[in-house]
Amino acid sequence: MKKISLLLVVIFLISACGTRDAVTPTAAPPPTYVRPTARVLPIVTPVCVSTEPTQADINSALAYTGDLFSEPEWQRTYTVSDGSVAVTWSSDTLGSVAYLEVLIFPCGYEEPDLNNFFSIENWGVIFENYESYAVVSECRTDTGLRLYQFKAMEQGYEYDIKYWAENDSDTRVMAVMIVFPVEESSLMDEYSSDLFPGLTSCK
Repeated sequence: MKKISLLLVVIFLISACGTRDAVTPTAAPPPTYVRPTARVLPIVTPVCVSTEPTQADINSALAYTGDLFSEPEWQRTYTVSDGSVAVTWSSDTLGSVAYLEVLIFPCGYEEPDLNNFFSIENWGVIFENYESYAVVSECRTDTGLRLYQFKAMEQGYEYDIKYWAENDSDTRVMAVMIVFPVEESSLMDEYSSDLFPGLTSCK
């Protein structure tokens, strides 16, 4: 099985059976995910809510993926901070990381706000610790579910990345990111289908 040591320090902020060809990387894992700053631009004076996550936010974040990322293959950690609840799953066996965040937009958001948040500028912030990254594609459904696809390099290893953003409520957006080595594209597709069967990839 592919082994890689993963240490993902979360600021901002899928199980497959069978045996795969052994490739033992000696490089470091994908680096830190950097949280961009939400810039909400309301047209009128909004009624804002607290940026402090509620227990409901925490419960929603922890339950969102069900048992898709379960032990012992995946190890879970989570953090609660002003404006977000972030959950990270890492797998040394798969050499992969999954990440989920409840993003709180205290004054609400509209499509232009999300376009601004998920922008080229902010992707640059998110991937600033990678050796390189490239936007592969982006798409969305009629219901507003967004998918952004990337390729990234770190310590000489190439990763496929998918990042979904789903409107959850008037002030909450669920962001889900999965990072897999390029050699595990079929496994990544399996997890994508389990997570968002209506938008597994941009075609």
